[in-house]
Formats: sequence, C-alpha cells, structure tokens
Amino acid sequence: MEPHLLAGVGKADITAEPGAVIGDLLTEQAKPHIPRELWDKVIEVDDPLLAKALVLDNGSTRLALITMDVTAVGCRTTSQNILDDSADDFIPRLSERLQAELDIPPENVAVCASHTHPPGRTLCDDEEQLRRTFTAVQEAVQNLTSVVLGVGATQEERVSINRTSRTKNGRHKSGPWPDDEIESLGPVDTEVGVVRIDRLERTPLAVVYDFSSHILMNSPNDNLSAGFPGVTSGFLEKNLGHGALAFFLQGAFGDLMEITCQYTERTNPRTTSETGLMLAQSVLNAHHDIHPAPGDFQVVSRTIELPLRRDIPKVVAALSQQQTEWAASLDHVNLDFKSFLLLYLQYHLFPEFPARPAMRYLRAAETGDPLPASVDRRNRLAMERYLGNLRLMENMARNEFDMRTLRKHQEIVETLGGDTVPAQIQGLKIGEAVFITAPMEILTEVGFHVKEMSPFAHTYLISNVNGYYHYSPPASYYSLGSYEATECLLAPEWEEIFYQTVQDIFAQLQSLE
Repeated sequence: MEPHLLAGVGKADITAEPGAVIGDLLTEQAKPHIPRELWDKVIEVDDPLLAKALVLDNGSTRLALITMDVTAVGCRTTSQNILDDSADDFIPRLSERLQAELDIPPENVAVCASHTHPPGRTLCDDEEQLRRTFTAVQEAVQNLTSVVLGVGATQEERVSINRTSRTKNGRHKSGPWPDDEIESLGPVDTEVGVVRIDRLERTPLAVVYDFSSHILMNSPNDNLSAGFPGVTSGFLEKNLGHGALAFFLQGAFGDLMEITCQYTERTNPRTTSETGLMLAQSVLNAHHDIHPAPGDFQVVSRTIELPLRRDIPKVVAALSQQQTEWAASLDHVNLDFKSFLLLYLQYHLFPEFPARPAMRYLRAAETGDPLPASVDRRNRLAMERYLGNLRLMENMARNEFDMRTLRKHQEIVETLGGDTVPAQIQGLKIGEAVFITAPMEILTEVGFHVKEMSPFAHTYLISNVNGYYHYSPPASYYSLGSYEATECLLAPEWEEIFYQTVQDIFAQLQSLE
C-alpha cells in the first residue's frame, strides 16, 4: 500500500506594530504615493496580516505554499522602495533556511502575495518578518499528518470587474472615462478554483482557493487590513473548524478590481465584509461538493530571463509631444467653474426654458424677439467649449501621470542593469489542480490563454509569487494606452517567452503522471 500524502498548516502574525506614525515609516520615494493627510496618522489594525503555510510531503519531496497579506514580496528595488514591506533578499533568505532546516527545496517554495493595499508600512521589520514566516512553515512541518484531497471549482460573478475600458477609438483606458467614449469592458475570469484537504478521519485541514481581484477595498479608516480575502478566509476557517486554515491565492487579476469600491462608488461602496462573505459562501459551497481521495503533488520549476523594456524614452517623447499639442488646442472661454456649473445645471435641468421663465420665452416667440434664443445659443456654445477644455485637461493630467510612471520605470530599468531579469515560473500540481506561478501581475487575457493551453481541467494562475515585476500585459496591449501597459517593466516579448515556458511545464507535469 502506497503511503498517504502528508500535509500540515501553520500561521504567524506579520502585522506592523500599531502606534507608529505612518509618515515616520515612509521612504521618500513612497511619500508621493500616500495621501499627505495620512502621514500623521497612527498605525491601527482592523484585522491582522498573516503569513500562512501549507506544507505537503509525499515521502520524496516537500512543497511549501506560503501566502502573505502584503502587496508584493521581495520588491524594494523593483518598486523604488515604494513597496517597502518586503526586502529584496526575503525570498532567498527564507528559501535557504527552509532547505537547511526543513528539507524543502528552494524550487518547491512558493511565496504568494495577496496584493492587499493598506496605506503605508504594513508588515513587521525585516528580521521579524523572516523569523515569523519561517515559524509558520516550521509549525506546518511539525504538524504533518496523513491527508486526502480533492479539487473543484465555482463561479463568483459579483465581486470583480475589468477596470480597463475599451473605447470607441480602439484604445484601452483604465479607471473612470467619459460615458460616451466607452465601447465595452475587458474580460473577467469569474472562476474560483478550490482545493480541499482533509485529514484521514475527514476533518478539514486546509482549503485553498484561487480567485482574481485587486483588493483595492481598504479599511474605511485607512487601518491595516487583509481586505476582503481576510474576511473570506476567516469565515471559511470558522465554519470548517478543526483548526483548518484557508489560503487565498491571487489569480490573473492585473486589470481587475472590485465592482464596488471607493474608486468607482463614491457614495455607497460595498464593504470588505460584504464582498468577503459573498466569496466565502461560493467557496464553501464548492468545498461541500468536493469528495476527497488519496492524492499526490508534483512541482516543476523554471527560472527564465524576461526582457526589460527599451522603448520607454520613445513612448515618453510621444506623450510629451501630445501634451504640447493638447495645450495648444485649449480654447479660452469667458467662463469660470462657478459660472459654468450654474449654467450647466440650468440648461440640463430645464432644457426647454433654461435661462428665464417660460412666459418670457413664449412672449419672445410671439413678438419675434431673438434675444432669449440668441443667449441660449451663446451659453450652450460656451459650455461646450468649457467642457472640451475640461476633457483636454483630464487627458493632460493622465498624460502627465503616465509620463511620471514611465520615467520611474526607466529609472528602475537602469538600476537593474542588463537587458533581462530572472523570473521563476512554477507549475504546482496538487491533486487534479495545476497552478502556474509568476512574479508579475498577470492580466485576465493572459490567464485565459494559459487555461486554453492547458491539458489539465483545473488550471489556475497565481500572480505575485516569489518576486514582483509589476504588470505584465499581453503584447497587443502595449500601444493602447492602459495603466497596466504604463506601469510596466517588461518588454512585450515577455509574453511569448512565458507561454513557451508554461507549455514546457505542462508537458513535464504530464510526463510525471
């Protein structure tokens, strides 16, 4: 009789110490990215940020799947210290210790960032972070027990939306955009992949769920929080009982966001609790339908070289030229915002008789007085020109932001040196589920393509694993203007290299069956 698969779980609190002042912990590079009114805020915690570990042992090797409630891991240099929570050497130092003390090969370590977005410093200091994360894995190893597992999936359509609109002129625009210019939305992957791991006596040990969304919903008080996945995992753990842990894996989420969050719903955003509980119920329903059985795992790991962008100066020059042309096209209008707003309300609330009582318009029509109609024509023309200026200024503000972002990435490219960066891509096959990991924010279209390529029925992406190289859009997106193609270090050729690597991983995983 073959030995049963062993599994163990552990966790540690890695939250920053409450009481410190946010501004005191910010790097100079990070300060422009945090609202000035929050610099003097004292760090408070709504719910703890955790490092969780799931260790699998099949008698031949071990796998450590580690989830961390943080925006990204190992990314100080690649973020210009804006994402300052996790040191550049965190992954190699942790992997070295896991191999030396717990016999877990470095290629079998997957550290997955949730991408939660609280403002400012979120995690404890570097040494404590390393120690506590190791302790979580050590706890999992110490608690290894025989398990059975199963895989399932469900759909959750109420949480995520593609934030990058397709406009009528063929461009991609992220965030709010004039209604009359939007043609359609980008794709959304609503699938939730679920792995159920039970002890032999059928008590739950772990549930792993892979879902795609950006976790932009912050605490209403800007306190530290794991976001809605923290609510989801807490609900699952409470309902499963028996000390089971829930592990959130961030999917192909780069161009997604929550449907209702503070960026789109200014007056009535959904809370993290509402969103987290919706996802939790979907995961729990899928979990109930899974029938665990004896299983195994395999790991295939590849470290590849991905090309860095070399087109940034050219792109910035083109945007700068566009900025000059837009500035030249601004048209003087004899209105200020106050007078424009009053006119705008009058002419949209009362379009038939906007500027004076109806009797004045009717009398003017009887007497042939052209003045009311003439005034309305002038006012409507002035409003149209003023609105045109507003749209131009919105475009110029976005353009300026894009140029700053691109210049930042050019500086990062120059700091990194060379033409490429190393990236670890893993294929983790746990039972019938296959997870492809990547150290980037994978976009939805790429995630769908990987699923289409896969010979495995249950295939999922895990973004932001073992490093962070920002967004990785499809090559076809680079010229279309989205935020994801601007906040981007990698050259378009990354995509084909990635697909070739994933195809190789799939083939090797098949050969191991």
